[in-house]
Amino acid sequence: MEIIIRNTVNQPIYEQIYSQLKAQIISGTLAPGEALPSIRALAKDLKISVITTKRAYDELESEGFLHTVAGKGSFVAEKNLDLIREQQLKELEDHLSAAAGLARSCGLTVEELIDMLRVLLEEENL
Repeated sequence: MEIIIRNTVNQPIYEQIYSQLKAQIISGTLAPGEALPSIRALAKDLKISVITTKRAYDELESEGFLHTVAGKGSFVAEKNLDLIREQQLKELEDHLSAAAGLARSCGLTVEELIDMLRVLLEEENL
């Protein structure tokens, strides 16, 4: 498991940990049932506060990506494909909303924006 903390980005450290672990869980890099480092061990490795690491783990647990067993640690939860899809759709919605706002500020019509998206999708062979 690799987590890289960047001080140059405008994102809180707990969010960096959260998003990197979430991405590794979704991609399968971290397998269901796999044990994660303890909160203290990860904090020590990353040279950050235990509170910061705990917040990232708590967020992941509240969203169903981790489960914690008292005295044993935190483990990757079984994948809930519906939950993952819903979260990805929400993220896509956020990006499309931002794109729509930018298109509006550039004076693009709906048709021009759709054409732009169509070209991008064709380039990606989706």
